[in-house]
Amino acid sequence: MDAQDVREHAESYCAALLDGDMDRAAEQLSRELRTNLGPLVAIQPLPLTEATVESVEVGGSGYVAMLRLIGESGEIELQTRWKDRDGRPTLVEASHVVVPAEPEAPVAPSPEA
Repeated sequence: MDAQDVREHAESYCAALLDGDMDRAAEQLSRELRTNLGPLVAIQPLPLTEATVESVEVGGSGYVAMLRLIGESGEIELQTRWKDRDGRPTLVEASHVVVPAEPEAPVAPSPEA
């Protein structure tokens, strides 16, 4: 398993989410994640309008793929951890990455008339 393999599987996961095909998306998940799918689905802004793989990097004993998911109810970054299971990359953990909001620019006072 290498970064390109992980990217391909992460892209397949994103494509399935975009299509609204949770069964196909679940094929990328570990047995443990499939049995507890609710929390993973709950953090995603479904239905999605865009899903991209932002990066794939070595992380510990596997790989970390950062996904950007954009839907009708918002946008999130999802950090996914992939490990080799049965000879193929498998999503074993996912967590919502909180991106700090950019500070709002101060509003200039309006001139008094």
